[in-house]
Amino acid sequence: MAVVIVTEAEQDWIRNIPDVEIVDPHEYLTSPDWNRRRNIKLYNLARSYRYQSLGYYVSLLAEARGHRPFPSVVTIQDLEQRQAIRLVPLELEGLINQCLTPLHSDTFSMSVYFGRNLASRYNRLARELSTMFQAPLLRFEFTRRKKWRLASAHAIGLEDIPASHQPFVAEQAQRHFNHGSLGKAKRASYRFDLAILHNPKEGDNSPSDDKALQKMVKAAASVGINAELLTIEDAGRLLEFDALFLRETTAVNHYTYRLARRAEREGLVVIDDPKSILQCTNKVYLAELLHKAKIATPQTIVAYRGNAARIVAELGFPCVLKRPDSAFSQGVVKVESLEELTRQLDLYFADSELVVAQKYMRTDFDWRIGILDRRPLFACKYHMARGHWQIIKQDSEEKNGKYGKCETMPVEIAPRKAVALAQKAADLIGDGLYGVDIKEADGQFFVIEVNDNPNLDSGVEDKFLRDDLYRRIMESFLRRIERIKSMDLTQ
Repeated sequence: MAVVIVTEAEQDWIRNIPDVEIVDPHEYLTSPDWNRRRNIKLYNLARSYRYQSLGYYVSLLAEARGHRPFPSVVTIQDLEQRQAIRLVPLELEGLINQCLTPLHSDTFSMSVYFGRNLASRYNRLARELSTMFQAPLLRFEFTRRKKWRLASAHAIGLEDIPASHQPFVAEQAQRHFNHGSLGKAKRASYRFDLAILHNPKEGDNSPSDDKALQKMVKAAASVGINAELLTIEDAGRLLEFDALFLRETTAVNHYTYRLARRAEREGLVVIDDPKSILQCTNKVYLAELLHKAKIATPQTIVAYRGNAARIVAELGFPCVLKRPDSAFSQGVVKVESLEELTRQLDLYFADSELVVAQKYMRTDFDWRIGILDRRPLFACKYHMARGHWQIIKQDSEEKNGKYGKCETMPVEIAPRKAVALAQKAADLIGDGLYGVDIKEADGQFFVIEVNDNPNLDSGVEDKFLRDDLYRRIMESFLRRIERIKSMDLTQ
């Protein structure tokens, strides 16, 4: 896919970026050749983005032509109308105050160029801001009244960059465009680009191990997709891609959700999509959704302050308490007594007004049924960790004792009732990639939860399908991207 910079600037540093086409805004807007071209990632570095300027029309017409402009018109308008700064999450507000509290002044201006700031101490803040506001060149104004807050955010053009900043901008542009460069010949063999977000720091709790991630890259290439492994440090490159695959543990109050939401808004194919993240990562929502659909689950009570007596009377001991946003067995506890129940509820209510309580069901394993595009993909038995009641023993220092063994099998020989139940539960969420956890007791099956970010590990979930597991996922991305591209062409 061709990378194009639209700019009036004549600086050598722009002209010398390898494997990038440079075009003047007027030529881009008026030449019929640009209207006919397809598969373009367009960086709009025009002098100005004000309403109905050349820069504004470059992004506007790029979208009409099916090109992918960066920044998009939606981003430009949101910034100009101050809509975006009203949506700054609490986590980002905390980071703003953490970074700016040492300042003596009550106002501060910060420029972010391709996700970086001149002062390295502000790079984390710059990265988070560029994740939220997707534009190559940005300027933020902050004010302090007791606490620091973001007062304004603007996408800026090259003419707004001070002369003293230009060498740094040139360096960051070179770094940005050269990162992961494939060269023209190799890049031409791919139709689309896929970003796979992962976090090496997650270690054993990562949704996919390193070998599985490499298999994904290889599978993507086999269907004509160039896949790159990205971390949050690369978030500023998001709009270079046609699709985003989240292989980092997701949460609503986390950059994974913000990145998914931004990507979807900008027209990328996203798995896990933000709606699935919202629904699957909250166990209170899942409990209500499954109950309304009359899907069998362990007996469940949505607990709030003051109804502990109902938990004792209806569920008895032991019972299971779950934080609404728990993951990887963290935030899920088994309680054995009223004293323990009261103590654990107080702890959980400090963070959430509602908590899920479920009847404890002792089983030797949980079923995990993988679902993609509303069809079963894989089936596994996750056995409980040695000497533990869950499949993961989070406090174990012994790696071999931390996880129970896994048995993977063809979907066709897994219990049909379990597969059908998983399909019904996943269909309530959407058509993405899900892992449905199911308990089996006395021939009956009960949904525990629907995961938006199921594990895909080498030698585990892929043990039966092997490389075909990853190819099926990449074929799904290909169909979704082609569908979006065809819609762009018909509009």
